[in-house]
Amino acid sequence: MVVPLKGSAAVQRLRLRTELREARLTAGLTQKSVAQHMEWSPSKLLRIEAGEVGVSTNDLRQLLALYRITESERVELLLEMARASRKMPFTEYRDIFDKEFLEFLAMESSATVSRSFQPLAVPGLLQTEEYAASIMRTYTPERLASDMQRMVEARMIRQEVLEQEDAEFFFILDESVVRRRVGGDGVMRAQLRRLAELAARPQISVMVYPFREGAHPASAHSFTLFEFTEEMPSLVYIENLSEAAISTTPGDAARYLDYFWDLEARSVKDEAALDMFLRLADGTGHDEPPVPPGEPTS
Repeated sequence: MVVPLKGSAAVQRLRLRTELREARLTAGLTQKSVAQHMEWSPSKLLRIEAGEVGVSTNDLRQLLALYRITESERVELLLEMARASRKMPFTEYRDIFDKEFLEFLAMESSATVSRSFQPLAVPGLLQTEEYAASIMRTYTPERLASDMQRMVEARMIRQEVLEQEDAEFFFILDESVVRRRVGGDGVMRAQLRRLAELAARPQISVMVYPFREGAHPASAHSFTLFEFTEEMPSLVYIENLSEAAISTTPGDAARYLDYFWDLEARSVKDEAALDMFLRLADGTGHDEPPVPPGEPTS
């Protein structure tokens, strides 16, 4: 009997898709030849290997036979991955979110460590409902305007991940993010106080990359690094105005982790960051530069 796997459905689907792709390549088969043998449409295998859809245990058994995987323990492990990967989070929102963002949400709900840099707006996990609605009114395409309330609702549900005691979150915001008056003074004051409240939690760190540090190679786009306790590599989600994608390439994760370490070393953090949020919320910090890292706050 196989012991049920630890980890979320999202983690298991990612592990399974990686295993299946490697098994196909090891067997020397193309996606086209596998689809023909299985009597599938060409897109079905593409979607399975992309992690967009799950695979039934019956189909998986046939695939494994085609890939000449017969060892009972490995077969049962892969079958258990398929069973565990069926219930993906946020699938009820797939009519309004694209597959890249749904994959991001799945990774976000599964990671034990998240490291995020945002140069333009407060990260979704830290937004108040009013700030989120204001941002979405600005950036949401007109064709999705009727779904805005559901999008805000999904963003608020996402924030439940912050309550996990076994996960850690590190956020770096460009200074422009905390000084830009999104939604008006009242909305921004509430948002800044929310940042201070969250920054006081032991498992959450909210930092500010200050103007005085100038440009940074990472400032052209936002990114989030995910780390897992399961047997899977770290991932990086890279987003700009035109596209977004999760990279599983080890070199990408390592490069963006170096970016994050450098940003963190030069950022306002801990009590200095909390004090900055409260001063800005109270209207007393707009003309004061943030305290340099490592210097006293009073």
